[in-house]
Amino acid sequence: MPVIECDPSVARERLQAAEIAVEPGNTDHERWRAEHHGATAVAYEEKVLVQGSSPERLVAVLREAGGRAHVYFDGGSRGNPGPAAIGWVVLTDEGIVSEDGECIGETTNNRAEYDALIRAVSVAADYGFDTVEIRGDSELVVKQVTGQWSVNDPGLRERRVRVRELLEAFDDWSLSHVPREVNERADALVNEALDDAS
Repeated sequence: MPVIECDPSVARERLQAAEIAVEPGNTDHERWRAEHHGATAVAYEEKVLVQGSSPERLVAVLREAGGRAHVYFDGGSRGNPGPAAIGWVVLTDEGIVSEDGECIGETTNNRAEYDALIRAVSVAADYGFDTVEIRGDSELVVKQVTGQWSVNDPGLRERRVRVRELLEAFDDWSLSHVPREVNERADALVNEALDDAS
């Protein structure tokens, strides 16, 4: 649940400039509230709290656009193919902006890794970051996306194209392979999603 430290009057102006309706608050403590793409922003003194399953777009309108995000992604399947899940973490120097894991049905491990990267990059783009430093423990995905390895599988080729399209939204990006222990949180989110589905 993102909390944005800001002047609620300035935040209100940003929402109105984006043509998002702002309503009066429901309690004496709430200055105003606004809904957008399945999320609700509630303004208090010197901060705005964003709730809902998809807060990214609303947060992007409220915070100053731009900035650098660190993005971690992981995907995995139990069996190859088998039940699969993805996990991602988007953070800045101030802390975690977004993290989650979810099951994606049955697929291969490599396709799950790509799907995790697609979701992580999409989330970072929705938050309005202009620079992303992306890290994952799939050497295959990293080397294919960066052009060091070719892509023979048609399903992976489609996903690689989608990742490259998403990366065009950023002024600058990097994609690096890291050991699993560096990617521990994204990996844990994958396993939690799979465990919860069992």
